[in-house]
This record gives sequence, C-alpha cells and structure tokens, in this order.
Amino acid sequence: MPPIISVNKLSKTYPTGLQALKNINLDIERGEIFALLGPNGAGKTTLISIICGLARPTSGTVLADGHDIITEYRRARSLIGLVPQELTTDAFETVWATVSFSRGLFGKPPNAAHIEKVLKALSLWNKKDNKLMTLSGGMKRRVLIAKALAHEPRILFLDEPTAGVDVSLRKEMWQVVRSLRDTGVTIILTTHYIEEAEEMADRVGVINNGEIVLVEKKAELMRKLGEKQLTLELQHPLESLPEALAPYRLKLGAGGTEIVYTYDIQRGDHNIAGLFSALAHSGIQFRDLHTKQSSLEEIFVKLVREAK
Repeated sequence: MPPIISVNKLSKTYPTGLQALKNINLDIERGEIFALLGPNGAGKTTLISIICGLARPTSGTVLADGHDIITEYRRARSLIGLVPQELTTDAFETVWATVSFSRGLFGKPPNAAHIEKVLKALSLWNKKDNKLMTLSGGMKRRVLIAKALAHEPRILFLDEPTAGVDVSLRKEMWQVVRSLRDTGVTIILTTHYIEEAEEMADRVGVINNGEIVLVEKKAELMRKLGEKQLTLELQHPLESLPEALAPYRLKLGAGGTEIVYTYDIQRGDHNIAGLFSALAHSGIQFRDLHTKQSSLEEIFVKLVREAK
C-alpha cells in the first residue's frame, strides 16, 4: 500500500537566503502516529506548512494520498487537518459555531451528527454553547483539534499540541490521539516533550538544520541507539577502581558505593560475564544490581549533537 504522504526532494529557501529545508525525502505510512522531532529552527514547522499548503516549496514534490499539493491543492487540502502551535480562536464565538464554521470552509455540507461526535470525543460536548473566551487554555487547544477534525480529514498534523497543557490534560489528549489513530486517521506529531513521542509514536523522524537525520520505528531506534547501563551497588565503597578493570571503562558513582558499566548491545561491545569474573578476581563484592536503557530523549539529544 502506498504511503499516505510522500515527500520527494523537497527544498525551501526564503527570500532572505535562509535554506529551511534541504532535499527532504520522507514517506509517512497510513494509520501511523509519526513523531517529527528536532530543535528550534530545524525546519519542522516549514515542512508542515508546505504539506498543508500554507507555504510553497522552492523545489520538490509532496503527494497527499496520491494528490499533488500544488496541482491538486483542493483535493489534497481536503484530506488534511492542522492543529497549529498558536491558540488562534474567535473569542466571541461558541464552540459549536467555530467548529461548524471550520467544516464549511472546506465546502462540506452541515453535519450536526459529526460535529457532535467530534465534540464528545474531545470532552467538549458540555462546552458546546460556551464562548471561546470563557475556556481554559487546555480546552481551547481541544477546540483547535475539533476544528481540524470538522471536515473529516484522513491526515492530522499536531504541531506542539500539548504546549502549555497540564500533565493530566496532556495524558487525556494522548488518549484522544490514540483513538483517532484507531479510526484510521494518520497523525503527524511535532513536540518538544520527548516523552510524548516515546509514549505515542509508531515511528520517529529527526530533522536538524533542514535535513532529515533519521527515520526509524521507535522500538528499533531505541534498540539500535539506546545504550544500557548496569549499576552495581557495592558492599564496601571504593576509593578507586583496580587497574585490572580498566578494559571495561567503568565509572565509580554515589561516593564510591556504585560501579556503573555502560555498554551497547547493538555494537556487541559488552562482556558482562567477563566483568563479573574480573570483579570476583579483584575481590569486589556487590549486594544488588539494576539496569537502565537510554530514553528517547537521550537518543534525540545524541543524534542532534552528532548532526551539528
């Protein structure tokens, strides 16, 4: 099955000479949650703006479900919903009116049942007659999602959807996003909350300096690039490590009461059995041990640092 979004050799240079995107190639699969990560100024919003028809590319092509965003812009845009970073709402409109109006902008006939379904899914039904000025920031962000879903898109872009949202509401919105994916909507998410991508994404793409650094399934990415740490809690503290343990590149921690062994399974640069044998030979005893794998945030920081 062809990808629902296909980006081919896409570049964008602004009149100032800033090259925001450099020969981007990216395919997004149907029905997945795709997290696009990158530091500020990496090109995330420019890429989204081009796909959604808010900016024109300098070169390259983008297909939305097979429709060119330039030559078939009406059809392409009807498939896409966008939730922007900024809270842009008409303060004097009601929730119902603003969501219904958004549907009409795409030439869709009125459909009260669909609007009701969207508002209920986002826990906005009891707020449908409220003026937007009376809503909290988190509720206004839900209204933006409802507006983006009003015309029944098959592709939904969420640009920093939980910025400024408290933890409990953020988790509720994660559940909303998952339920949308379950109905067949493809979701592209940008976020600075890396745990959000770690929690929700099927695949992760990293962009930096206008270039795609990596695209990988989340689980595979963490398997390939995630270092592991083995921490041994010692029975007796050490002032320094014996010379015989130097090949293992160990570190002392917690005031000499812990030994930390960092290794990478993918590269095969570990020898835990040998380490235990060397510890015993050196007369070092431990009372407990635990392991930790790198988080997606640590992997992201490493990738961005290496790409500079």
